[in-house]
Amino acid sequence: MSVPAITPWVVGNWKMNPMQASAKQLVQELKQLLQNQNIEESDCHMGVAPIALALTDIRAQLHDSSRTVYTVAQDVSRFAGTGAYTGEISAELLQDSGIGFVLVGHSERREYFADTPAILNEKIKNALNANLKVIYCVGESLEQRENGQAELTVLQQICDIAAVVQAEQWNNIIVAYEPIWAIGTGKTASPEDAQAMHAKIREGLSQITPAGKTMAILYGGSVKPENAVELAACPDINGALVGGASLNAESFYKIAQAFANTK
Repeated sequence: MSVPAITPWVVGNWKMNPMQASAKQLVQELKQLLQNQNIEESDCHMGVAPIALALTDIRAQLHDSSRTVYTVAQDVSRFAGTGAYTGEISAELLQDSGIGFVLVGHSERREYFADTPAILNEKIKNALNANLKVIYCVGESLEQRENGQAELTVLQQICDIAAVVQAEQWNNIIVAYEPIWAIGTGKTASPEDAQAMHAKIREGLSQITPAGKTMAILYGGSVKPENAVELAACPDINGALVGGASLNAESFYKIAQAFANTK
């Protein structure tokens, strides 16, 4: 299913990396690349998701970039506001610190930290109510794909959040499809397979909300400069959630460039 023109997003998920000095150097190198040859914001939105300790520092370092590069939180608490929740960071605290975007539902959070659909719903509800934009991650395991359950699994994950998203809030959601078997493995879904799943996701979203036709759907799963051009050429792939390659400024820049030049 082809869609109206959607400005792509390329977001780097740094996960539990890197050390402070390396993070500052990485941002400086990215800023220099953008200074030398800018990627217009109208051609591709960009963001980075550092560790929680670095969110405000990275945001400040990006402030004088030649273009906007958004700072994205990797997670948010299921508890709202402030209170006695040791170790947690609420959506309101993120918003108060100038962080406007958050990842929710990454497969590592689901697998390693027991983020159930009920918990994810609380996180999404809190984030949206605090006026954060949510990058909601969905994806299937290798076993689910081999058993023919890939589409069912992913569409169920989309349906899971419908109960807590108000009609007008769908415009503040970006979906990221990340086949779990392709995360950090070097394996990548073929452009044909990725496009087929993205089209199915868009079809499912469009049955839930009119915003589904224009919502950005990103691909995540060992995205590299070498495969970014092919992925960017797919009509329903509107950007990338980049893992390991985002820890190299030149690789991340080239991926953003690929989407900016193709869309």
